Amino acid sequence: MFSVIIYSLVSQQFFNQERQVTVNVIENFERRLTDINKELQISNVVPALSPNTRRILNGGPTISSDSESENLFDDDILQNLTNQDISVVVFNREGEAVFTNGRNLAPFISDVTHLEQKNNNEVGKQSLTLYKPIRSSVSHKITGYIAVTDDMSSANRMLNNLRAWMIGVSVIAICIFILISYFIIKGIVWPLNEMSKVAREIDKDPNSEVRIPDLQRRDELGELAKSFDQMLDRVQGYIQQQKQFVGDVSHELRTPVAVIEGHLSLLERWGKDDPQILEESIKASLQEADRMKHLIQEMLDLTRAEQIDIQYPNEVTNVSEVLTRVVSDLQLVHQDFTLQLNNDLSEDTMIQMYHSHFEQLLIILIDNAIKYSTDRKEVIVSSSVEDGEAVVSVQDFGEGISEGEKSKIFNRFYRVDKARTREKGGNGLGLSIAQKLTQSYHGKISVDSVLGSGSNFVLRFPVLTKKEVKQLNKKKEKAQRGK
Repeated sequence: MFSVIIYSLVSQQFFNQERQVTVNVIENFERRLTDINKELQISNVVPALSPNTRRILNGGPTISSDSESENLFDDDILQNLTNQDISVVVFNREGEAVFTNGRNLAPFISDVTHLEQKNNNEVGKQSLTLYKPIRSSVSHKITGYIAVTDDMSSANRMLNNLRAWMIGVSVIAICIFILISYFIIKGIVWPLNEMSKVAREIDKDPNSEVRIPDLQRRDELGELAKSFDQMLDRVQGYIQQQKQFVGDVSHELRTPVAVIEGHLSLLERWGKDDPQILEESIKASLQEADRMKHLIQEMLDLTRAEQIDIQYPNEVTNVSEVLTRVVSDLQLVHQDFTLQLNNDLSEDTMIQMYHSHFEQLLIILIDNAIKYSTDRKEVIVSSSVEDGEAVVSVQDFGEGISEGEKSKIFNRFYRVDKARTREKGGNGLGLSIAQKLTQSYHGKISVDSVLGSGSNFVLRFPVLTKKEVKQLNKKKEKAQRGK
């Protein structure tokens, strides 16, 4: 389209220039012929031209420099007559040609009253002819007519070359456009095809580890591919959590259910008539039911801890405030223990964590410290800020943990001393929940322990700046309004 517009503009410009040349030719001849009062004839037209013009028409010698000053119009007329593209015809009133320069002769038109133009618009062969009546400057009567034709051969050659060049450029531009479009479309379609392949593979095998390869792009498709992979990871995480939960339930509940079933069978056989068996069986069944309740609650807590980034993404907690409250509450419950709090945190130390989860985390660690203490009934809770992190430690002086068991204590249902743990009512899920909660909030949990001397569990969480706290609160308010 752009090429067509350019070609049309250039063509029109050439045409206007050629028309102006033709008009100049007519005006030059008209000036010489208006002095003739009679009808134009060859006998009065030729003499009206300059001697130089007559010599050219008669095949005479080249114009000398002296003759150039004989007439004001000599140069103009001679230049017009020697132009290969210009054809001049002078007609009398009857339409007979009385003068011509011997080239392409225009036909006579009798009803010309003023300057008229006839065009030939054939592509590559454009030409124009101008007609005008000649009027006597004395009588103002028409004495004849003049017709000037411009073949525009030079202009046509230039336009043909321009058209060929523009066609070539257009073809090259179209090829480049097609090539660029191909790569652009390929860049769009290829990621979609990869997503489709991955979706089909996941449909066949929900546990498949296939993912969309890194697209190395930062546009919307790159973000879509990244989100697609994250969605698959999350969905498979949910599937794995479900399987883990079902497996844990079926494994861990088998024992208490068997115990309750055994006692019920015992009651059915002898408990009706034996008060002692009845009392023991009811007591044991209630204990196992209570253990089942706590076990199920802990497994649910563990499952929820793996979905924190979705449910609690913008929560903020004041560490010092929660720490002081939890230690105080647990001291009331365990009055036979000394819970010492060494709090070196400022009152505005904030971390990104839901306050109930931080409370639960502290309760798990302090409750374990109390549970596994021996003769020295003392637990020390310390807090400080180190390298931009809030550090909270819970130290006891109890049984301690061997080096071989340190790497296992965070595993699900792992118990250091299974018999002793069962006596204390533990299910082996507390530290697993603590580790999952800590990791879900981008924190770290570690343990230092000496067997027979006690253990020290250490929590580390990044401290939020005031600006970060403000941003998270705004996000939380916005999310609440969205609900």
